[in-house]
Amino acid sequence: MSETESGFGFSVLPVTPFEQNATLVWCTSTMRGAIIDPGGELGRLREFVEQAGVTLEKILLTHGHVDHAGGASELREQLSIPVIGPHMADAFWLDRVEEAGRMYGLHGVHNVKPDHWLGDGDKVEFGEAALEVIHAPGHTPGHVVFYNPPARWAQVGDVLFHGSVGRTDFPLSNHDDLIDAIINKLLPLGDDIEFVAGHGPMGNFGDERRNNPFLNS
Repeated sequence: MSETESGFGFSVLPVTPFEQNATLVWCTSTMRGAIIDPGGELGRLREFVEQAGVTLEKILLTHGHVDHAGGASELREQLSIPVIGPHMADAFWLDRVEEAGRMYGLHGVHNVKPDHWLGDGDKVEFGEAALEVIHAPGHTPGHVVFYNPPARWAQVGDVLFHGSVGRTDFPLSNHDDLIDAIINKLLPLGDDIEFVAGHGPMGNFGDERRNNPFLNS
């Protein structure tokens, strides 16, 4: 668990065989929050949230791939809270979560239709904290990034990784769009921005700007 002086906290729990980083975010003054990308293992996730002492208000999705969105529909039913995001361009993927689950041997995943779609520049609030929404297509057409300016923190999903970038060999992926989103939307936020990726360790934008081979080719 990590909490900042800006009143924002976060903690990460990898789930599913893909080790996808489900991210719990919360307002430290109210302990109300959201879970980003609950791909599966809902029992573990609910215990994780309970141990953190957070009251969940929302389920947030960066994009529609099964390892990120597979548990969202069931968790919504369990907790009676809305699913928010991603951008509506990812409806293609959210309608195929169960199909992808069968392909990859993931059980208990379900297609999901969000209660609210997100667009570039939107804000998602919980307690006294908020995340800004950045539409960052490329890995998928509707991928979004969640950014908390006071904490200098972002959840970038599968757009950017420590030393790498998201895959673009899926249907509707576009490598040029992905690199454009990273260089023109994410990196200008500042070298000091720490980010949680969809898989693997955290990083910061400065290290990626200087050292990521996919951004310096």
